[in-house]
Amino acid sequence: MKVLAMYNIKGGVGKTTTAVNLAYLAAREGQRTLLWDLDPQAAATFLFRVRPRVKGGSRALLTRGRPLAAALKETDFEGLDLLPADFSYRNMDLELDDTKKRTRKLGQLISTLSGDYDMVFLDCPPSISLVSENVMRASDLLVVPLIPATLSLRTLDQLTGFVADAGGNQPQVKAFFSMADRRKRLHRQVIATLSADHPHVARTIVPALSIIEQMAERRAPVPAFAPRSRAAICYEQLWAEIRPT
Repeated sequence: MKVLAMYNIKGGVGKTTTAVNLAYLAAREGQRTLLWDLDPQAAATFLFRVRPRVKGGSRALLTRGRPLAAALKETDFEGLDLLPADFSYRNMDLELDDTKKRTRKLGQLISTLSGDYDMVFLDCPPSISLVSENVMRASDLLVVPLIPATLSLRTLDQLTGFVADAGGNQPQVKAFFSMADRRKRLHRQVIATLSADHPHVARTIVPALSIIEQMAERRAPVPAFAPRSRAAICYEQLWAEIRPT
């Protein structure tokens, strides 16, 4: 089982759309796939048409022994399940702090599903916190969407430094440009600079396209409702480039 976390210190960069689209593609190719929505905003939960309610909240999963399997929900897509989020997840840092091995709890929980899934995707909240430290230790790969802006390099360097400082399991880091607009000179400059100089940046670029915004209206992954679109092709290329082996 491989664990992939969609993560960035910043919000609004495309983590959820990336998680939803890549998880769908993994399931479509026959991988038994789970997406765990870790963000209290529950955007991935919404996009998969699942009610954002976790019985007993995150505390039941973290400190009261409720099995993750009991919280699983099927999605409309074959081979793709969801662990939904709700607003109780805003307290997850505090609840993790009350557990033994507080930086490894999420990994321990995920490992209980190793016989059931080939791929687990984590849609992470934008923060540097105990949750994100757990994510680092639980993941094989961090997928980092970056908007091509002046601070992108600083963000990526901060993140790779955070991974190195976290100790223990150190996941691979693969960033890619998200919401890119080549009509903007700054975007072109940042893409050219980082793509050439940084070993952690993928070749695939996901542009800013209105059809990606339609996911909220359609409540489905782009490759499911617009399989021939440019956006769907970009996500397919990204998945082919970063897919764990």
